[in-house]
Amino acid sequence: MELNSAIPGGPIQQRWDKHRAELKLVNPANKRKFSVIVVGTGLAGASASATLAELGYNVQAFTYHDSARRAHSIAAQGGINAAKNYQNDGDSVWRLFYDTVKGGDFRARESNVYRLAQVSVNIIDQCVAQGVPFAREYGGYLSNRSFGGAQVSRTFYARGQTGQQLLLGAYQALMRQVGLGKVKLHNKQEMMDLIVIDGRARGIITRDLVTGAVRSHMADAVILATGGYGNVFYLSTNAMACNVTATYRAHKRGALFANPCYTQIHPTCIPQSGDYQSKLTLMSESLRNDGRIWVPKNKGDQRSPDQIPESDRDYYLERKYPSFGNLSPRDIASRAAKEVCDEGRGVGPGGLGVYLDFADAIRRLGEKVIADRYGNLFEMYERITGENPYKVPMRIYPAVHYTMGGLWVDYNLMSNVPGLFVLGEANFSDHGANRLGASALMQGLADGYFVIPYTIGGYFAQGGLQAVSAESPEAKAAVTEAEQKIAALLSIGGKRSPTSFHRELGKIMWDKCGMARTEAGLKEALQRIPELREEFWQNLVVPGSGTDLNQSLELGLRVADFLEFAELMCYDALQRNESCGGHFREEYQTEDGEAKRNDDDYCYVAAWEHTGVGSTPILHKESLTFENVQLATRSYK
Repeated sequence: MELNSAIPGGPIQQRWDKHRAELKLVNPANKRKFSVIVVGTGLAGASASATLAELGYNVQAFTYHDSARRAHSIAAQGGINAAKNYQNDGDSVWRLFYDTVKGGDFRARESNVYRLAQVSVNIIDQCVAQGVPFAREYGGYLSNRSFGGAQVSRTFYARGQTGQQLLLGAYQALMRQVGLGKVKLHNKQEMMDLIVIDGRARGIITRDLVTGAVRSHMADAVILATGGYGNVFYLSTNAMACNVTATYRAHKRGALFANPCYTQIHPTCIPQSGDYQSKLTLMSESLRNDGRIWVPKNKGDQRSPDQIPESDRDYYLERKYPSFGNLSPRDIASRAAKEVCDEGRGVGPGGLGVYLDFADAIRRLGEKVIADRYGNLFEMYERITGENPYKVPMRIYPAVHYTMGGLWVDYNLMSNVPGLFVLGEANFSDHGANRLGASALMQGLADGYFVIPYTIGGYFAQGGLQAVSAESPEAKAAVTEAEQKIAALLSIGGKRSPTSFHRELGKIMWDKCGMARTEAGLKEALQRIPELREEFWQNLVVPGSGTDLNQSLELGLRVADFLEFAELMCYDALQRNESCGGHFREEYQTEDGEAKRNDDDYCYVAAWEHTGVGSTPILHKESLTFENVQLATRSYK
């Protein structure tokens, strides 16, 4: 299978403008003849639905939530990047492009990344016009702060709830179109499968989470904006309902899955407090602007932090990476925290924590300034831990957060299955092996507001779409398969809950394919995952029926997909004999413990083809060429 990335030619600064000018257009009067299905109502899905409906297309939007506002985009706290250079500190579209390629450890497509940086400046204007309450300076100008991996201040924010405020802006645009009748919103509907007819994506299968009804929905194109798959690790910063089902079911229908092993570990999460936990809580990376990260210099030092003098503290990020210090990129900061904890210098229960200390900032700026910047985050931390971070340092530890891998897409954000477009975290396209902080919100809105409206029109203008209906053999067969899978889960009658299998799988993945990987560990995971999957299908218990609200069934269906997808992640991690970004193979590191890339053999996107459950997937490679940014050893020292 040959991968055609459809990247336009010419200077990189002109490619997107040139491509937009050359795309065929759909007559405004003809747009109402086309229908689009959008799965997901987060930033990417809501912005795409609203914009496409505004253009005149007929949109059906699907969410498994009771309200589109509950999409996981609300959990993004710290901010959104844009190359506005309001601080006059040297930022530019080119610098944001460079920082993103470098931050991703040179494992992303240059053209997609440059376009992301280019349209970032439009996002802020769009959101301000919607009324998003960005933080402002005293004179009224929009405020910026810094994030990891950058030496400029380009992150726009609304205290520590930026994702929520941005989603409200996209949500009101979406609901306006719902009110006008151009978007039909389907709540409490979970995608079960993709319908492919004559090689094109033409619809989806959904299950009504309240009634259990399984239905087909047909359209001229399908957009997946369903987020990432970090919950394969069980404990993560994702909401518990986040899952891989939509993209993985599309993968089983022929869509290639790219770079699934690229998982971002976030450095500033509240440490796990016990085995009873079902998720972890994120503390925004923006805290690293004013908080200093340290551990005791001496192993086993059990003194309270206020009793440890400066001479006995190791501000290890400032020591190891003086140019970036506490704002080192997420993968580097996370591995550094693991390293000091592995040395026995971690703090808190089990020694799995480091201090994030605001004492210096409070002395320098005053408690009120810190409260204005981070007050809701400090309140959240105190509610969870019972500790006042104004008085004692926060304790943080890395946790699974974002996934850079996703369905393979070309420059138009279309997968190798014609008519199937993939936006936001659900695709692989912009972040390489490690995402810079505050770039997730940027990508979701860039894809939905400023990319897909052009590229999906180019697809429709090519013609060749025949009328299809829910009575087609392919649609009926997909409904039958979904019903059979539900019946199979309900009929097992074993003794273990879906959660118990999910927890066990998550531990395997964290230990063997988490913050650090080895060849032996990955091979062990590839042996244990099929065994666990076999037990799942023999010993699962799902009480209740499939004809009403049944959350055990919902979870069982999602865990079944995780048990297959986890194997793909391990295959991907095993074949990549290098370390890059969030993929750290212990066999491939420099003398001082940094990631050691192999550009001669692994400078490519790994796009995997499904060959059946339990069968080895087929690897397809898209070579990455760097014409504008020189391949170099990534250094933040």
